Amino acid sequence: MNDLKLRNFFVKLKYGFSLRSCLAGSLLSLSILLSCTAKKTTDQSNTAQRNSTTASPAFTEVTQTAGLSEFKYVNGAFGKVWFPEQMAAGCGFIDYDNDDWLDILLVGGGALAPNTIPDTPALWLYRNNGDGTFSLKTKEAGLAEVRGYGTGITVADYDNDGDEDFYFTTLRRNLLFRNEGAVFTEVGKQAGVVEPVRWSSSAIFFDADRDGWLDLYVCNYADWSPEKDLTCLVEGGTKDYCPPGMYVGVENAYYHNNGDGAFTEQTAKAGFANSPGKSLGVAEIDFNQDGWPDLVIANDGERTLLYENDRDGTFTEKGTIAGIAYSELGEARAGMGIDAGVTDSTGQVSVFVGNFSQEMVGVYRYTGKGWFADRSALSKVGRPTLPMLTFGLFLMDVDFDTDLDLFIANGHVYPVRTKFMDGITYREPAQLFLSNNDGTFEEVGKNLGSVWSQQMVARGAAYGDYDRDGDPDILLTENSGATHLWQNDFKNSNFLRVRLEGRQSNRDGVSSRLVAVVGKHRMERRVRTGSSYLSSAEETVTFGLGSATRVDSLMVYWPSSRAEQFVSIAAHQEIHIIEGAASFMQMPLPGRKIPSNHLAP
Repeated sequence: MNDLKLRNFFVKLKYGFSLRSCLAGSLLSLSILLSCTAKKTTDQSNTAQRNSTTASPAFTEVTQTAGLSEFKYVNGAFGKVWFPEQMAAGCGFIDYDNDDWLDILLVGGGALAPNTIPDTPALWLYRNNGDGTFSLKTKEAGLAEVRGYGTGITVADYDNDGDEDFYFTTLRRNLLFRNEGAVFTEVGKQAGVVEPVRWSSSAIFFDADRDGWLDLYVCNYADWSPEKDLTCLVEGGTKDYCPPGMYVGVENAYYHNNGDGAFTEQTAKAGFANSPGKSLGVAEIDFNQDGWPDLVIANDGERTLLYENDRDGTFTEKGTIAGIAYSELGEARAGMGIDAGVTDSTGQVSVFVGNFSQEMVGVYRYTGKGWFADRSALSKVGRPTLPMLTFGLFLMDVDFDTDLDLFIANGHVYPVRTKFMDGITYREPAQLFLSNNDGTFEEVGKNLGSVWSQQMVARGAAYGDYDRDGDPDILLTENSGATHLWQNDFKNSNFLRVRLEGRQSNRDGVSSRLVAVVGKHRMERRVRTGSSYLSSAEETVTFGLGSATRVDSLMVYWPSSRAEQFVSIAAHQEIHIIEGAASFMQMPLPGRKIPSNHLAP
């Protein structure tokens, strides 16, 4: 069998061109079921006592009342069934006018070929009015004339001037928007972050060398153009999108921040050269707890990458030897969205990767000994996600019981082929998994109804407390569809929100580690950009406190190497910590009244 035939055989096996993939999926499901029922894990003996409430998480769709129903992502389809149509779009929260209310930035899409669809804006910016509604301010912010086939955004104050900028990834040339008094100026070319021109997906700002300036890593996808589009036919001779395995990946890019508003491309110098491409998600972690940020990258049909920071401006890729590159069966999965965090009492980071239908969401927990353990099945996340195709994915404490839960946004890419797949649909519901703090999760969304019963072709997903009531809300986008804003109505909660402002560190405090202690219980969070899929969440950190009414101790480990401790912090508030100030400021939360007995002295 020649190389091309062999490649096509495995493509068919993986992506449903034949009955073998269905059989393989059924056998895998059976093995997972037997594994889950027959295998006991020692994690159960280490289960921490949880401070939870009996209330269930509750979210309400408020898209229309919030004034966001006009938006629709335009994927550029005009009958040719071109490969990029299925992939986007991203979304995010950004406080572009510095009024402490999170605004919403949405990727609008565009044309794949000239004169094929009506003209459409590439970006939509909605200003938060502070009363639960938003007003479209794309023109006033200088973004109305932006055109380009957009994919994703990432938000951060890359120039340390006190306001939020953003990087915009596209199918062709990426753009960098510098915020100047709530008006954006595109500076990508002079900043040095637009070459080489490639189809980009997710991006992340992080302080790679801890010099106080945010660097930029950009995920790139595949070598595609209209001339290179491939034709794949399904039952009846109908054209559908070809699997990504039939396209060649393109290398990712890394740009070092010079501290003067410009960047220097250092992909090879920093050790990021020769990546396989087809990258769709990137997350920052510090898996070996040495205080230096590492990166983990989800790739579509290629191995997952783990870049360990060498603490000298370079990185070493260790995904394979660390056991995170492939599935339990030794296969590269169709990685899309990604996030990471400490989700259980072990204190070790776990990585979650959204994958294709008939592939479980990947769950890898660091062992502390140089490698990760694949816990996709043992975590009880694997089996319920087998029928789903997951794009957006993130961790947050949904029920405020001190541990991080898992939200995933689903939606297939094959509108025709899914008609012939047993148990798999094109439009799919989102899923919510609550952590048991012992390495296992319980799927609860399917039993809650409401927004969890919505069928979507979801792509981007982000979280942020847009109504300033202390609990993060959820923002979603659909391919060739609407955006969705889900208001978090979980009011029976104790929490502490923490916003950082760096001085010697970067202004946003990105790459900082926060450790909150309540009694004997320890919670860890990171301030970071990136994660999920093409989207940008808020940078403010939220700690759910369960039944506790205050945090006994809060440690902030800044990327500058400074460590600061704050003690006896009352719940039900947001605090603002400036690096080196030795104290914090209380920030008002207009959406929630703080009980008098919870106010800090």
